[in-house]
Amino acid sequence: MADERILIVDDEPYLRIATVEILERENYKLTVAQDGLDAIARLEKDPPYDLILSDIVLNDLDGLGMVERMRARAPGTPLIVTTSLSDINTAIAAMRHGASDYLLKPMNRQQLLPAVKRALEHRRMAKKNALDKQNLEELVAARTDLLRAAIADLEQAYDITLEALGDALDLKDAETEGHSRRVTAYTIALARAMGLKSEEIRVVSRGAFLHDIGKMAIPDAILLKPGKLDRQEQTMMREHCVRGYQILKKIPFLQDAAQIVYSHQEHYDGTGYPRGLKGEEIVLGARIFAVADTLDAITSDRPYRRANTFAAARQEILRCSGTQFDPEVVRVYASLPDKLWEDLQNEIKHHARVSSVSNR
Repeated sequence: MADERILIVDDEPYLRIATVEILERENYKLTVAQDGLDAIARLEKDPPYDLILSDIVLNDLDGLGMVERMRARAPGTPLIVTTSLSDINTAIAAMRHGASDYLLKPMNRQQLLPAVKRALEHRRMAKKNALDKQNLEELVAARTDLLRAAIADLEQAYDITLEALGDALDLKDAETEGHSRRVTAYTIALARAMGLKSEEIRVVSRGAFLHDIGKMAIPDAILLKPGKLDRQEQTMMREHCVRGYQILKKIPFLQDAAQIVYSHQEHYDGTGYPRGLKGEEIVLGARIFAVADTLDAITSDRPYRRANTFAAARQEILRCSGTQFDPEVVRVYASLPDKLWEDLQNEIKHHARVSSVSNR
């Protein structure tokens, strides 16, 4: 093929000229090197060659050393070595060092052309395979990106659905309207301050937003009762942790978040419910949520009392460090300013007002 380049290396002028005459008739692009050092220089400076045809015994380079140097400078280029019958063992050794074929000198047309064509065909197939591999890798990468985008879109759709469920719960329980959004914002801020990774924060935020989803299974007579619950009603109300866990654990991408829902009423000292877990038996997301939940409970209006200040919430959370709350979570919480929580609360109030106006 006219566009295939062959480097011919031979320090014997007669044999070099004979080889060139045979190959010129096939319209190959030929370059001639008169010795080994000339060949090495051309391999370093010239555009890539498709084939090297070289004498194995050159005056200026050791045969096997020459092969190794050529292979190092043109690793993907086939190398055919030519040799006399007396040096055939060297030629065989050269093949062990990376040469693709050998020919005995003097060469005739019937010997040379088939060997050259085989080597070039092998080169073409290797280049095609490399290109196919690259195209396949690019295709896989493109499809992987599409898959990731699809998963991200799916997760966003899931999260929108979950947000609707949380809002539905807030509408059902007017006492805690907006609670899910606020406690989720506080939980995310705490999780970031504690150095959790992005994926871990997503899990924690979902668990925080859906922490009370089990209340959907609690009878309205208990959930909306204005007065104090009796012992039996309290027992049933406490089932919302288990009910929420049972709902979410069936959804694969919410299984980790379900553990937070299951454990969000546990206390660090083991006095919480439903399982009486203690210390690090409680998943970290639930330990973070517990602080955020109390922060919102103290600083939000309830029918039976007005909201207290963030400073008052801080004092109560510090007082309960080591009993109700994980001391390390409390330490990180205490390092954050009250203005952070005030800004988050105001931002969520503003978002709620804008959403209310836009939905009219």
